[in-house]
Amino acid sequence: MLSFFFNIALLVLLSVLSANVLAHKLPETVKQKLQQLAIPEPAISVYVQEIGKNQPIIAVNADAAMNPASVMKLLTTYAGLEILGPAFTWPTMLYANGNMVDGVLHGDLIIKGYGDPKLDLENFWLLIHRLRQTGLHEIMGNLILDHTHYDIPRSDPGEFDGQPYRTYNTLPEALLVNYRTSTIHFFPQPDKNSIRVAVDPLPESLHIQNNLRLTQGACGDWQNLLSIDVLLADKDTNKRFTIVLNGNFSKQCGKQSVMLSLHDSAIYTRDLFKHLWMQHGGVFHGDVIEGPTPQGLAPLKVYQSPPLTDIIRGINKFSNNIAARQLYLTLGTGNVVSNNSPATLAKSDAAIRQWLASKQLNFPELIIENGSGLSRNERISARHMGQLLLAAFNSAVMPEFISSLPIAAVDGTLKNRFIDSPVKGLAHMKTGALNNVRALAGYLLDHKGRRTVIVFFVNHDKAGQSRTAMDALVQWVYSRP
Repeated sequence: MLSFFFNIALLVLLSVLSANVLAHKLPETVKQKLQQLAIPEPAISVYVQEIGKNQPIIAVNADAAMNPASVMKLLTTYAGLEILGPAFTWPTMLYANGNMVDGVLHGDLIIKGYGDPKLDLENFWLLIHRLRQTGLHEIMGNLILDHTHYDIPRSDPGEFDGQPYRTYNTLPEALLVNYRTSTIHFFPQPDKNSIRVAVDPLPESLHIQNNLRLTQGACGDWQNLLSIDVLLADKDTNKRFTIVLNGNFSKQCGKQSVMLSLHDSAIYTRDLFKHLWMQHGGVFHGDVIEGPTPQGLAPLKVYQSPPLTDIIRGINKFSNNIAARQLYLTLGTGNVVSNNSPATLAKSDAAIRQWLASKQLNFPELIIENGSGLSRNERISARHMGQLLLAAFNSAVMPEFISSLPIAAVDGTLKNRFIDSPVKGLAHMKTGALNNVRALAGYLLDHKGRRTVIVFFVNHDKAGQSRTAMDALVQWVYSRP
């Protein structure tokens, strides 16, 4: 009798162990997709775990250190919410270095930045509007830009991929105005058989040469059907650019836009400040230069950024690299004004690791270069990214964090994904893409109301084709018994 019960117990144990082993394997639908794409299993890393359960449903190569591309922004934004708090704001300080009499400043206006990731066109307009409300209307001296809050090495914006003018390569600056971006808008005009081109904002030092031809065919991959050449007329002063537009643009494309970052900070801010200051009825006689703020000056005005909760939505939903890098640099300084300590990459790295340790999260393979995922060096395992997402779900900042993620077939980088799928509206997930890298990570609410963490990394020369395999995994998790 004892042997009978022993055999039954042994069979039950073996069946449980067998189920666990099988559960950790890839679903057949995913394996088939990978085989069709000729992507070998060692090139992927997958981790799937239902929230509230102790063990993962799938763990394949889950401990391999992988390049996560923009999925690294999940670590940066979650850490930012907990270290800085959802209501954290970045100050931008304005100083009058001289006597102000009857609204006329006989001296310089100084703007000192502390890394505001969203001092975009609208917010810079608001900063100038509030400056004008102080009564200042005429500046006799210069506008001085103070970038000294960042102590980071100067880099080549084209070092990553040879595209120095693309906005995703914009480098961090303590006083970064509108990401130094000029947006080129294309408007087809069939009645005139032409394409109208507008630039917003249009700096004084930027000129457009429009040689585009309007076509009647399908829109297709419109960006590859035209060329944008950047010509620098004065290489010594870097003060005048001409954008030459050649190629075809179909009327079927409707309005489209391309963003470029062309000018250095002083030139871009000079042109934009002068334009907006004049709009507000102000007068400016000087030029724009970069330099530190003299000791002992009292602020004329302090402008506060939107709260971190708003900013991380832009970072995660639209994969804003430069905003992520600005946030990452803030993690090591905390209260930037009272601390009065320059931000460095080393301080931010230390702050992230100290924060992880405080949550009993040990990620020995973790490599962070800039916190945005725009890196060939950053690494994290799928298991640890999954554990990070599980911790975030149990965190006090969970609502703010999850609401910042793209929603399947609804918005952000997932707006056009899972459109004809039952997953529509039920997945909050961050995407990542680099050459030879694709990544997907986040939360899914399945057909039984269970919420599950999904992480899928692909590091392979055919990674760009792996979307069907990733989508198959999400569908499988949604439909599982």
